[in-house]
Amino acid sequence: MTESSEWLIYRGAGEPHDGIERLPDPPPWRDFTGREAASENGGDGSEDRRLGAYRHLAELHRPGAEELEMINAALYLRRPLLVTGSPGAGKSTLAHSVAYELGLGNVLRWSIVSRSTLQDGLYHYDAIARLQDVQIAAQGGVGSAAGSPGAVESIGSYVRLGPLGTALLPSDVPRVLLIDELDKSDIDLPNDLLNVLEEGEFAIPELERIADRLPGGEAEVLTADGTKVRVRDGRVRCRAFPFVVLTSNGERDFPAPLMRRCIHLQLGRPDHKRLATFVRAHLGDEAARAGDDLITHFLERSRSELVAADQLLNAIYLTDAAAPPSRDRLADLLIQRLDRPR
Repeated sequence: MTESSEWLIYRGAGEPHDGIERLPDPPPWRDFTGREAASENGGDGSEDRRLGAYRHLAELHRPGAEELEMINAALYLRRPLLVTGSPGAGKSTLAHSVAYELGLGNVLRWSIVSRSTLQDGLYHYDAIARLQDVQIAAQGGVGSAAGSPGAVESIGSYVRLGPLGTALLPSDVPRVLLIDELDKSDIDLPNDLLNVLEEGEFAIPELERIADRLPGGEAEVLTADGTKVRVRDGRVRCRAFPFVVLTSNGERDFPAPLMRRCIHLQLGRPDHKRLATFVRAHLGDEAARAGDDLITHFLERSRSELVAADQLLNAIYLTDAAAPPSRDRLADLLIQRLDRPR
């Protein structure tokens, strides 16, 4: 392209136009169009976005010897794996890679924020919805008859398990649970996790207190996957302890009781080969070759600046798909240091 504006979709001209029709397909890691088909096949459509649409052409996730040993230690010992590393180092990808290779199903993801509590990860009981249903049934003359909305027998309809609660459901093979960015949590959450991760079970008091009034002591509840399961006696007890990956950007220290219950893996800064494999998995061989200079420049900057591999992907995709004349300048705008003063 000869003019710097030719790749622009939005031009700021103040007049409507049909430029949106020129917008190319989204980057593979931002393509959500395959989720319906994946859902029909029992997936969630996240494999291509997380592991790369071209992962069959790349070496995918090839951990080093120490990484492999720590991952397998966590599998053997049934202990959570605490993965620490800089943003974009591949901490979350590790969980998806293990689930994909071992055929452990969709990864259950619990993204931590400063307001997250243990309750959020275990389950949610919608008492307000149940009260509303009871009132509506009473107004309709149904009352609390068996099977009616709000009746004791239907209490499970108001319970939804969280990602951690779903991971602890009894199964023959472990689920993979990603507890992402634990260092963003409130100071109490790491300690609150200790008992559940140690015992592999938890109680749902709303079901436990009326278990003797439920048919067979069971209630049918909704999982984080959107499926329904039966919980007996108001308690969830795992058979196969889930493969739990806790990630941290290293922004804080965790209490010793949590550390001694985890296998700790520190991910170092990726080298050129690993970054090239990462780009190839998401964008293919041609884009990886075309972006080799950007990978080299990214590595040079990463020695003194905090930058993330996600930014590198964005830069290589956009400079290849849109082909703007100011390629290097645009790449630098997209790969901005994350540790710069605000």
